[in-house]
Amino acid sequence: MTTNKELTVSKSERTGKIQTVLGLINPDDLGVTLAHEHSLIDLSCYFEMPEEATERWYVDQPVTMEILGSVMKRLFNNRDVGDLCDEKHQTEEVYKYFLSGGNSLVDTTSIGIARDPLALTRISRATGLNIIMGASYYVPLSYPDDIHEKPEQDITDSIIKDVTVGVKDTGVKSGIIGEIGNFWPTNETSRKILRASAHASVETGAAISIHPGGHPDALLQHLNDLIEAGADPTRIIMGHLDVFPYAPEVVKEIAETGATLEFDRFGSENTNTPEEGGHDIAFPSDVQRIERIEQLIEWGYENQIVVAQDVCLKTDLVSHGGGGYIHILDNIIPRMRKRGFSSENIDKILIKNPKRIL
Repeated sequence: MTTNKELTVSKSERTGKIQTVLGLINPDDLGVTLAHEHSLIDLSCYFEMPEEATERWYVDQPVTMEILGSVMKRLFNNRDVGDLCDEKHQTEEVYKYFLSGGNSLVDTTSIGIARDPLALTRISRATGLNIIMGASYYVPLSYPDDIHEKPEQDITDSIIKDVTVGVKDTGVKSGIIGEIGNFWPTNETSRKILRASAHASVETGAAISIHPGGHPDALLQHLNDLIEAGADPTRIIMGHLDVFPYAPEVVKEIAETGATLEFDRFGSENTNTPEEGGHDIAFPSDVQRIERIEQLIEWGYENQIVVAQDVCLKTDLVSHGGGGYIHILDNIIPRMRKRGFSSENIDKILIKNPKRIL
């Protein structure tokens, strides 16, 4: 394995390899992979001060068992719930995944939500996991102040640098472009970032991971923006297909382009979750997620499905009553087997499909 301090790596040198925070690896070394997680993250961009005096008691409360039952309906009114910045604690949580049989995870923490390249190298070494780091920008709420005026080419160049040279002066390279955050309706800055990300993907070969807007029209709009800018649809992962109420027919239309379909909020079944970007977050049950995957396999899209838990809140962590990074391996895979998923089905979703896209 190469070190994270290597010099610029060309597209030809990366071809057939996977870029982790510790260097390039052979695809066969990837193993069981979660396609969309956050080892460290700060979602304070979503925080909103409640208007009512009687609701403000909650703002600075730590997420404990005493408030756990009501935390989701006040999700964006609490400062602690989206703060996963304790490296020691997060390393312990992520290590549980390794102990359950995990080998790799894609850390899609992008610019705006506290991406931390050097910390990811420490977590990778401490846990034995391959970690693939993201590039580009998260949702509009987290954009840097200067992004609206920044030329598209400058954004493209910065993403290419993250993949080929490393983030800032760390030498730690991104292995995927994303998650690229969008709301709906979209705006020109978001579309500019999508185009720049597409150009960077063409130049580097890195795949693209999308956080779509919460409306059925958003999926094709984002996809078309990327394709028109030159992106190969087979290098695009459309994330959060289990979070917003996208009709199966819309997801099928996305699948027809060759894009990868990501079901990445396994373990999240709360019905009190507030809106994001003006649209309801509609978490299905894990059984419904499995049923949607079964339907896609029946339609012939088995080679395009990846899964994850998108751990990004304290309520997702094992230490706070959630399923953590181990939920899919410990709980969902056994349930899939009982429902008739073959070992080949599961290997494609957890190993072969992530290997192909990365």
